[in-house]
Amino acid sequence: MARPPFPFQGEWTPTIFERSRPGRRGTSIPGPDVPVRADEALLPEAHRRREPPRLPEVPEHVVVRHYTELSLKNHHVDRALYPLGSCTMKYNPKVNEQTARLPGFAELHPFTPHEAAQGALALMHELAGMLREVAGMDAVSLQPAAGAQGEMTGVLLMRAYHRARGDTRRKRVLIPDSAHGTNPATVALAGFDCVELPSDEGGRVDPEAVRRALGDDLAGMMLTNPNTLGVFESRIEEISRLVHGAGGLMYMDGANLNALMGVVRPGDMGYDIVHFNLHKTFSTPHGGGGPGAGPVAVKEPLARFLPVPHIEALDGEYVLEWDRPESIGKIHGFYGNFGVMVRAYTYIRMLGSGGVRETAEAAVLNNAYLSALLSDSYPLPYGRGMHESVFTGEELKKRFGVRTSDVAKRLLDYGFHAPTIYFPLTVPEALMTEPTETETKEELDRYVDALHSIAREAEEDPDLVRSAPHTTPVRRLDEGRAGRDLDVRWTFPEAGR
Repeated sequence: MARPPFPFQGEWTPTIFERSRPGRRGTSIPGPDVPVRADEALLPEAHRRREPPRLPEVPEHVVVRHYTELSLKNHHVDRALYPLGSCTMKYNPKVNEQTARLPGFAELHPFTPHEAAQGALALMHELAGMLREVAGMDAVSLQPAAGAQGEMTGVLLMRAYHRARGDTRRKRVLIPDSAHGTNPATVALAGFDCVELPSDEGGRVDPEAVRRALGDDLAGMMLTNPNTLGVFESRIEEISRLVHGAGGLMYMDGANLNALMGVVRPGDMGYDIVHFNLHKTFSTPHGGGGPGAGPVAVKEPLARFLPVPHIEALDGEYVLEWDRPESIGKIHGFYGNFGVMVRAYTYIRMLGSGGVRETAEAAVLNNAYLSALLSDSYPLPYGRGMHESVFTGEELKKRFGVRTSDVAKRLLDYGFHAPTIYFPLTVPEALMTEPTETETKEELDRYVDALHSIAREAEEDPDLVRSAPHTTPVRRLDEGRAGRDLDVRWTFPEAGR
């Protein structure tokens, strides 16, 4: 089929190279009116190009239209609800971007001596204090660059704690069966053995299962709260007492902190270590593999093992302290992803302590509303969660042959990103949805209407759903072939095109 002369939403779009025409320019700059140096001191001959770079030749307005068009073909949180469960894809206030782009922050070189970076160090020191308060902990390292690296840091801290006490026999870490996949991966990488605990009928960890797994070789337990099903671990204090009684430590994956911040503190529930996802809970865009930050907070007995350097306020100035002989060492280049810290700092200061609590309450309320409206078409095997709920499309599959992946792809036609599907693994045909606090009632209603419409389509015209999406730039792919026959490299077009 011939390509249309003007691409529209859902249709083919030429690449920027295909829009290129020889001799076209975006700008025209007059020649210099001062002498031009062309000696070897500026750029040695060996490092000069022999031919110009192969860049697209397009005027400025074509560039602007091209990327505007592409932005409309991709889904992002500035367009509509992004209901990825476990990911907390909230809208990100633009004031965060403005502060992160202030020249004093954005142009700060990582090798700047601390005397010339007092503002940045002050921001990081204050942010660490805010996070200590939110978590109910005693010390914080901002260094980890993502949630998974925060997990790794936390488990390495657990290992360092036991080794410092000469307790090298502790090899096992308890993890619930609904845990995120990075939890057991982290445990294995740190040299521990992972022990899986089954969930009870309510989707929670059974303290009796914990009790049976105790022993003098227990290093600790990793437990997200609310857990990955969105359900609050209501017996967390009892579980913490059991683990501590056996000499182990409690680690909280902070992926779901958006439901708790300002309401209850992990440290008050018995946790010894917790990591934050600044790029989720504290509002930095993280879709498309953007930068993250996974600070780790600990109780006092673990503080001496935190990564170096540590930011200290000494004699009226902020310094980077390296003299920590029991530290697990450096786990990231320089000090971490500073821009993410600036955004999180701005977000917390903008909200204030009361606003932080209201954020969590609104996130839980939005999910309660969504769950109440959807549960008739998509049941909740473990009931309503706090900030997110895990629905199942198992009945649609049994009755009409429509799978959860079909529902997710059909949602794209309605203008929504799909929720997380097939996770957690304990729920068949899972649809894990997190609305966050930033969505309006009208947007949630629109999402509910779309899912109800898809449920009706599954009954009345299942092939329509099974062949979706129909309006996206790329239609349904052969996923098996895509995995075996990757085509991810751009080939430069022939000259003259």
